[in-house]
Amino acid sequence: MQRLSTGSWGAPHIRIDVGPSSAAIDYDCANGTIDGPLTLDSKGRFNWRGTHNREHPGPIRIDQKPNARPAVYSGSVKGDTMTLTVKLADTNEVLETYTLKRGSHGRVFKCK
Repeated sequence: MQRLSTGSWGAPHIRIDVGPSSAAIDYDCANGTIDGPLTLDSKGRFNWRGTHNREHPGPIRIDQKPNARPAVYSGSVKGDTMTLTVKLADTNEVLETYTLKRGSHGRVFKCK
């Protein structure tokens, strides 16, 4: 097993900032986390666990509870390209599949 190196991965509508033991994800109208360690098998494949939190336009109320749900982040890394599928763990709903590039900051359009 090898670890995914720290740094940014991006694509249209998503950016992942990988730290030494976890990752933070920013989407257009959502955010998430990946719990570490972020390891890859010998073929570059991964299956990570974390959270996915849908956002909404406008301010967040003080008494508003977080909307975080368990998520599975799966896919593979080949060179500087990552294919990532995001799925909600409790419903198996596939939210999206992205193709990200290492070193890219992506292009995220936040909900207003």
